[in-house]
Amino acid sequence: MSDKQTMLFEKSKKFVPGGVHSPVRSFKGLHTTPRFIEKGKGAKIWDVDGLDYIDFCMSFGPLILGHGDDKVKEALNQQLEKGWTFGACEAYSLELAEFLIERLPHMEQIRFVNSGTEAVMTAVRLARGVSGKRKIIKFDGCYHGHLDALLIKAGSGLAGTAEASSNGVPASIAEDTLILELGDLEGCRKAFERFPNDVALIAVEPLPANNGLLPQSIEFLKGLRKLADEFGAFLLFDEVISGFRIGFGGMAERTGIVPDMVCYGKIIGGGLPVGAVAAKKEVMEKLAPLGDVYQAGTLSANPLAMVGGLETLKRLTPDAYVVLEKQTKSIVALFKQWFEEFEGGRFKDLDIVQEGSLFWIHPGVAPKKASEIPEDLGPKFKDLFEVLLNKGIYLAPNAYEVSFVSLAHDEAILEELKKRLWG
Repeated sequence: MSDKQTMLFEKSKKFVPGGVHSPVRSFKGLHTTPRFIEKGKGAKIWDVDGLDYIDFCMSFGPLILGHGDDKVKEALNQQLEKGWTFGACEAYSLELAEFLIERLPHMEQIRFVNSGTEAVMTAVRLARGVSGKRKIIKFDGCYHGHLDALLIKAGSGLAGTAEASSNGVPASIAEDTLILELGDLEGCRKAFERFPNDVALIAVEPLPANNGLLPQSIEFLKGLRKLADEFGAFLLFDEVISGFRIGFGGMAERTGIVPDMVCYGKIIGGGLPVGAVAAKKEVMEKLAPLGDVYQAGTLSANPLAMVGGLETLKRLTPDAYVVLEKQTKSIVALFKQWFEEFEGGRFKDLDIVQEGSLFWIHPGVAPKKASEIPEDLGPKFKDLFEVLLNKGIYLAPNAYEVSFVSLAHDEAILEELKKRLWG
């Protein structure tokens, strides 16, 4: 790392809290400081010193086609000639909405917002507004953005106790969020029985991928659907990460489970700021201007995000997902082999869990819930991250973040990865 990188980070800390605009970028707890990235193309990024890295962060997931995809760039350039925000009705969001609803049979209407957090915030307000209930069930290890109601961690004792994961979240808000362990259907039923007429929403990542990668059983997800029906609550699938990455229809399509609401983000905008909430028409029409649940946004359905998202999604054919799966398996196999061989097995106690084009590196047996994540994950990741960074391989700079493979991680990149790992 050069003096230029250090200088930029020190300067950034003077003007920006912690020097970053999102905490995970800070390299907190690592042995080095953040790399300032200047450009990206395909499966690679370049820092301000001109050093290149094979990228497995991919902007934390949106870039399923890779950096700087030519067709997406062409669509964005064409839109720039026309304008980039109007604050008025336009056909670009209509085209994307129609494209999605025609291909997502479990949803009938969609509203675009500016982030996954904003999408979940809207879903929570909508569930409460429609049901007249106030409590929310969520699961330890699932992340749903930084809105107060869901920035909650498990407290001690029985289900129903919780504490804020951040200062600034009032206890009066935290107490309306009921925290359970992933996989705990019995605990979920007890929470409903404790508050039989006051649970508006079950919020879950059907493929938890924000606190490690913690695949859940189909029986657990089906059980949530059954409980939501039994007690008159909404079931929300937060597919900000899994949507359009596990398959075009995400986990709803893979499992065949129909949620009441789905939240999307990341891929849906092709790498531009975007989020969306979708549900049946009778629910969505409770939003303003038709209904009395208010939501608004100056840059919602921004034309650039709409055309970038549509051009990206059009490329995600069934064949594309076959290619993604194959490429990811090859990359995971390569890393596993290298773990065994590098410096006589320095990383041999590490393993990888993979789902589609997602993978997560962890020590020991793959956990299924947050409480099973090994305590030594952080130190082991720090060591691995530093070695790989020096070899020109960029992972998300946090032990709990998953890695992403794009269509740009092709055979040529696989060969280059081999050379960098063993070079």
